[in-house]
Amino acid sequence: FAKMFSATVSAPTNIACVKYWGKKSVALNTPINSSVSVTLDQNDLKAVTTVCVSKSFKKDRLWLNGTEEDVTKSKRFMACISGVKRLATTKVSTEGEVLVDKSEWKHFGVHVSSMNTFPTAAGLASSAAGYAALVACLAEVFGAKETYPGELSTIARQGSGSACRSLYGGFVAWRMGKDHDTGEDSLAQQVCDENHWPELRALILVVSDEKKDTSSTEGMSTSVNTSELLGYRASTVVDERMRSIEKAYTERDFETFGKITMQDSNQFHATCLDTYPPIFYMNDVSKSVIKIVHAYNRWKGKVAAAYTFDAGPNAVIYHLEDVADELLALMLQYFPDDKFLGSLFGSSFVNNPQAWDRAKAFGLDDELLRMCDAKGRARGMGGDVKKVYITKSGPGPIVLSKEEALLDPETGLNCYVKGVAGDGGGVALGLFGLGLIGVGFVVLGGAGLVL
Repeated sequence: FAKMFSATVSAPTNIACVKYWGKKSVALNTPINSSVSVTLDQNDLKAVTTVCVSKSFKKDRLWLNGTEEDVTKSKRFMACISGVKRLATTKVSTEGEVLVDKSEWKHFGVHVSSMNTFPTAAGLASSAAGYAALVACLAEVFGAKETYPGELSTIARQGSGSACRSLYGGFVAWRMGKDHDTGEDSLAQQVCDENHWPELRALILVVSDEKKDTSSTEGMSTSVNTSELLGYRASTVVDERMRSIEKAYTERDFETFGKITMQDSNQFHATCLDTYPPIFYMNDVSKSVIKIVHAYNRWKGKVAAAYTFDAGPNAVIYHLEDVADELLALMLQYFPDDKFLGSLFGSSFVNNPQAWDRAKAFGLDDELLRMCDAKGRARGMGGDVKKVYITKSGPGPIVLSKEEALLDPETGLNCYVKGVAGDGGGVALGLFGLGLIGVGFVVLGGAGLVL
């Protein structure tokens, strides 16, 4: 009977403060500019992946959300497997017995099962979490050893660009690199770990929205080819912003960190508008969030909240712990849950019930509400936001117990069933670049609403 080796790993998503938009090399999946992001805590937002390998496996297989997919045409998925195998080491037992010589790993087939715990339709970088989990899990099974710092992140980058940043916790930069022949120096680098700024929080508003008209891959390509503003941004703006925001994060300077985060989000979406034909990722709800955040900051007399939007309408609002209850109370005034769905499914609109209770009891200043009312968004309009997450910075990939495996340890076959054990939705079927469309699933009180 052939030996079987397995591991299960969870990995986080990340939300960029200085955005990556546009590929320098499509083949190497390298960017036209550097970027930097906050890795989010895995208590609510994570991908979970189990990898099992054996010589008895005749081919590589992948299950996403419990459904097997054809990986033969997925270059990105296969690049991650081959990339980690190249770094594999000899596996030795605790008694010193050689279980697998490193030269043998090439004969092992790979089975993978992956899911995530947040709604795929939310546009919360599920591919970053998915590929980071895949590479970290493969590295655990094969005992992969980097030949230089960040090498594993260059492999994750080939799956999904932003996945390289999810291999580290805290504040993480993706250095664009200068080696355009191999891409070996286009890698992730941790600027500060997840414990550096414990007061930092992120409020995520998952906006009710249809599938975006333009995929990120298509949008990047069109922007690179048609937007003069994008070229100017990459060559002139980003490097200085990277230096300034890394300094601000290191010094825990929220005023500077927040201003740059908002400016960069605005400029990213300006390049989308400058693209021909133009790309519209934000919607009217997104724009209302921006107006209310600026009104809130004017009322506070400082930058106390900082929005950012990726390629979609969903808002991530960075802030510090001391304004968390006030900010959530304000957003719930203008973006409350749908009263009908709330009465049916309970209070899971906000992922943290205690924070929701505090926010509902918080007395907002009348002048603040007057300033926000003037922005044109009526209070009490429910249904535009499907889910609210309150989270913080967290660590990179975590090795999980055998009990959390998604593959049967005896057969190496999938044993995960969608919709059980706290599943918050499921991984997008396009997670590993298979070009398929996933079913969105939003958790409401333990039930699911198909989008």
